[in-house]
Amino acid sequence: MQTLRAEELTRTYGEKTLFEKINFIINEKDRIGLIGTNGSGKTSLLNTLAGLSDEQAGAIVKPNDYRIAYLKQEPEFAPDLTVMDAVFSGSQPVFRTIRRYEATLQAYSQHADDEKLQRQYVEAEAKMNEEDAWTAESNVKTILTQLHITDLNQKVATMSGGQRKRVGLAQVLIESPDLLLLDEPTNHLDFDSIDWLQNYLANYRGALLVVTHDRYFLDQVANRIWELSFGQLYEYQGNYQDYVAQKAERVEREAAAEHKQRQLYKQELEWMRAGAKARSTKQQARINRFNDLQEGLGTRGVEKDVAIDLGQSRLGKQVVELQDATLTLGDHRILTNFNLLVQAGERIGISGDNGAGKSSLLNVIAQKIPLDSGTLIVGETVKMAYYTQQTEPIPDDKRMINYLSEVGQTVTDKHGQRLSVSELLEQFLFPRFMHGTLIRKLSGGEKRRLYLLKLLMQQPNVLLLDEPTNDLDIATLTVLEDYISHFDGTVITVSHDRYFLDKVADHLLIFNGQGQIDRYSGQFTDYLATQQHPAVPEEAVKKAKPAPVKESRADKKVKTKLTYAEQKEWETIEDEIDTLETKKSDLESQMAQNGDNYDKLSVLQSDLETVDQQLDDKVARWDYLSQFAD
Repeated sequence: MQTLRAEELTRTYGEKTLFEKINFIINEKDRIGLIGTNGSGKTSLLNTLAGLSDEQAGAIVKPNDYRIAYLKQEPEFAPDLTVMDAVFSGSQPVFRTIRRYEATLQAYSQHADDEKLQRQYVEAEAKMNEEDAWTAESNVKTILTQLHITDLNQKVATMSGGQRKRVGLAQVLIESPDLLLLDEPTNHLDFDSIDWLQNYLANYRGALLVVTHDRYFLDQVANRIWELSFGQLYEYQGNYQDYVAQKAERVEREAAAEHKQRQLYKQELEWMRAGAKARSTKQQARINRFNDLQEGLGTRGVEKDVAIDLGQSRLGKQVVELQDATLTLGDHRILTNFNLLVQAGERIGISGDNGAGKSSLLNVIAQKIPLDSGTLIVGETVKMAYYTQQTEPIPDDKRMINYLSEVGQTVTDKHGQRLSVSELLEQFLFPRFMHGTLIRKLSGGEKRRLYLLKLLMQQPNVLLLDEPTNDLDIATLTVLEDYISHFDGTVITVSHDRYFLDKVADHLLIFNGQGQIDRYSGQFTDYLATQQHPAVPEEAVKKAKPAPVKESRADKKVKTKLTYAEQKEWETIEDEIDTLETKKSDLESQMAQNGDNYDKLSVLQSDLETVDQQLDDKVARWDYLSQFAD
């Protein structure tokens, strides 16, 4: 079993410590989702594991033949390469074999009478057979087709950023490494491609570490969640849904510990102020203890409940209306005699094909693009904020708090209370120690979060959001979703994020290209289900409906209590679950202690998988028996 272990790993960025002395093990078939706020160090950790950074302290221990493949947020390819050349430009041995074969074949085709080239061609062909490189080439074409890359001779220079991302994804998947590092792999993917990727990764033999904001994707793919928070790495077993439950428990425990520390600090403070009559050396330990408490107070990084409850100006009945709107940009028809009435309080989600004109519709509503024909009506009371895909220019030498102070020193919440800029920054997951930070020191995601907060401070009553989930972390998205749920105004969102759309939209516009736009009322996942399983006409249902089956007396009998054997089983099953959980914990501890003994790790991992399966079976059995237990 191939295993990677990190020991005391530390990474800083300027004055900021991204993570400090973290330890972890990545085992074969681990499916790890890595989450954390923007700027917490997620991408830096991936870069460190991929060997792209020498600025860390600590050690990464792995076998010499351990292979890692890394999909960056923005893959880098030479612009003159074709799609196939770009995929095979990686450093893996099979790629070198394929490149050698292609070059030899081309040279031999031009000089077929050259005996030296003939020998080289025979050798290259034998190497292709030896490494089964023909299969790799075939698999690449299959993967690219699933990712909707069909022109394999297209030059990288002519591709969009989303298309280059999909080419990069194809490259790392075909490498089949021991550890696959994926940074936001679902960005720019259509929904059928995301489904295909989920299934592909479910059968992947190596380990996976993925950074993503797509919570449905994490739910389907991950069996462990790592969270980077305040320089520490927290581990949770299970998928995203399991993480949410376990995280809530951890935050509650830490809040209690912080409260206890504050109480202890108050007691020590009273003692220090009382001025003991004799400050003898015996009391020096207590004085030192007080100083330690004073320094440590508030540095635990306890996460607080956040809620942005800003006030807003009144929104009248007339919001936005499009009448017979027509728009063509270049060769692309965006709108054709399109009519839309947006009312106060509506939640509209916009999704569909890339390049079909979703952002263009927002630009029309924001009056940034004029219609070719038709009418746009914007109500007189509308105060619009537009979160675009490109952040407005922000001076790098400006400090965060000064940037927001351009809107105002304070804002008013729904209850008429004044909130300072510092309070808002904390509510939007910027700790107080960061408020004076120069903007040039922020990560790209942190700048996007700051830009969003500035828009919300303007207290709009109509909010336009263009692909917010591409740049914002899960914690920020959760805050934004909560803000929208309490927002009295109108929200129009362009997004490909299924989870986000389910939470913020109940009316959908689906862009299919060339001015074809479907409308749907309901959640986005319900819409996707209708596309996978189209509705059957009512008449067909009536014809296909089977005749009712007469129930027997046995069919009508409903189980209401445990049998004698089940009752005896119920009495001991919780103890059995406890025993298995203890055994699992012991095995995990042994694995941590034997990180460099790969033979023993293999045995322990096998035992752990067996115990995990037994534990799952027992828990499922407990769940069934509990329905009938007294």
